[in-house]
Amino acid sequence: MGNFGRKLEKFWEIFYENGGYTKVLTGLKNTLYIAVAGLAIGIIIGTIIAIIEVFPKYKKLPRILDTICRFYVGLFRGSPIVVQLLVAYYVVLPLVKINIPPLNVCVIVFGLNSGAYVSEIMRSGIMSVDPGQMEAGRALGLSYGTTMVKIVVPQAVKNILPTLGNEFIALIKETSVVSFVGAADLYVAFNYIGTNSYEFMVPYLVMALIYIVMVMIIALFVRIMERSLRKSDRRN
Repeated sequence: MGNFGRKLEKFWEIFYENGGYTKVLTGLKNTLYIAVAGLAIGIIIGTIIAIIEVFPKYKKLPRILDTICRFYVGLFRGSPIVVQLLVAYYVVLPLVKINIPPLNVCVIVFGLNSGAYVSEIMRSGIMSVDPGQMEAGRALGLSYGTTMVKIVVPQAVKNILPTLGNEFIALIKETSVVSFVGAADLYVAFNYIGTNSYEFMVPYLVMALIYIVMVMIIALFVRIMERSLRKSDRRN
């Protein structure tokens, strides 16, 4: 117990007295920014891909777009996100001679990665909606795209809300790899504290606790949204 007390004192010295908490706050902000922005991009991309995949393939253009989307999904689902980060930052950007801050590169890569997973989630959600909803929209004179966006997709989102919550949780945890391209996240912050205190046990335990708390808050928020949507459906 005494040994743990000394470890705790060293952690507190670097965390509070030496200003390590500022790095933790910055890391927490960056972690949430990457996850939230990445999920937002992923939802947009995933919804577009899902609509393309369920679109009737009567013409050549939808078939071509469907092939492109399948390749994209296979590419990003088939490779680890850390590899995608490294390739994007150290291979693609130098080749095209574009200079983007590491944090923004992480947001883009996480968004593209999330889009591949969200597309499958959204597609299953769309398929779970009663086909009669599409038929009713078309009977009212709405186009296929308008019916999909205004009638089918909102209902699909209700069905896949828990799964989207799981995707957000996965993104939160996956941000621990962004240090490979020089972005500062929670891992970088607590690694700094551990390096300067020569003790890694307490910093890593605190880091794990923060991740657990974030996941619990997200899970609670998703459950609250589910209950709110169910109440709204009953009233309607």
